[in-house]
Amino acid sequence: MSQNQHIERFQKGWKIFIKNPLGKTGVTLLLIFMLMAIASFFIPLIDPMYDPMTGIDPLIKTSTGPSMQHFLGTDNVGRDLFAQLMEGAKIAFIVGLSSAFISIVMGTVIGMISGYAGGMTDIILMRMADIIMIMPSLVILLILASLFGQFNIWIIVFIIAIMRWPAVSRIIRSQTLSLKSRPFIEASRVAGASNIRIIFRHIMPNVLPLAFLYMTFRVTSAILVEAALSFLGFGDPSQVSWGMMLQWVWKSGYMFQAPYWMIPPGLCISLLTLSFYMLGRAMDEVLDPRLRKEEEER
Repeated sequence: MSQNQHIERFQKGWKIFIKNPLGKTGVTLLLIFMLMAIASFFIPLIDPMYDPMTGIDPLIKTSTGPSMQHFLGTDNVGRDLFAQLMEGAKIAFIVGLSSAFISIVMGTVIGMISGYAGGMTDIILMRMADIIMIMPSLVILLILASLFGQFNIWIIVFIIAIMRWPAVSRIIRSQTLSLKSRPFIEASRVAGASNIRIIFRHIMPNVLPLAFLYMTFRVTSAILVEAALSFLGFGDPSQVSWGMMLQWVWKSGYMFQAPYWMIPPGLCISLLTLSFYMLGRAMDEVLDPRLRKEEEER
C-alpha cells in the first residue's frame, strides 16, 4: 500500500470517527483532562502554596470547603485540592499511556512473531501468554507491594505493562495468521524479503490499527489499577494521584465530612476512563464496517 493510500485511509477513518457521538464526547473529555495535566506544571509557579505535595496555606490548619483562594477547598493539612486534582491528571496520563504503550508494543511484537513463525515458537510464546493472562494483576501488585514495600510510579507502570500484554498478543497473533497467507506476503517471500522485513514492513502496518484500538482499553485498565493500588495504600507516596487523594481523605477521617475532597478525584477517574472507552468504541466502528452498517440502519 502506497503512502497516498495510507493517507486516504487515515482521512476516511478520521471522518467516520469524528462523526460518531462517542468519538466526539471522548475527544472533548480527553482534551479537558489534557489541559488539566498541562496546567499542573504551571500552577505551583503561580504561588508555592499551590504545590500539590508541599504547598500549605499557613492560615489553614484543617480541611476547608471551596473558597475564592482554594476553588475546591483544602485537605486536612491545608494543601490545595484543585492543585492536587491537576497533578492527579498528569499522573493518570503518565501511568495510563506509558503502561498501555509498553504493553501494546510487547503484545504486538510477540503476537506477530508467534503468528508468523508458528511451530514451537508459537507454542512457547502463547503458553507463556496464557500463564500471565490468568494472573489477577491487582492481586499480584498487592503481593509484590507487601513483600517489597511501596513502589515508585515507574515500577507500577512496568508491572502493569507486563501483566497486560498477553491479551493483545493473542489478538495480533490471530490477525497475523490471517495475513501471512495473503498473496502480497507470498509475493514478498518469493521476491527474497527476509522474515524480519516481512513482519515489520508488511504485516505490522496492517495490525497497527487493531493494536491502537486495544491501547485505548489498556489505558483505562491501567488508570483503574493504579487508582486502586494507591487507595489501598501501596501507591507511590511521593506522587499525588487521584487514588492517593482518595486514600488521604479516607485515612484522615473526612470521607463522609468533606464531599468537596472525596467526589472530585472519584469523578475524574470515572470520566477519564470513560473518555478512553468512548475513543475505543468509536475506533471500533472505524475498523469494523459491520458496526457502521448497523449504526446507519438505526
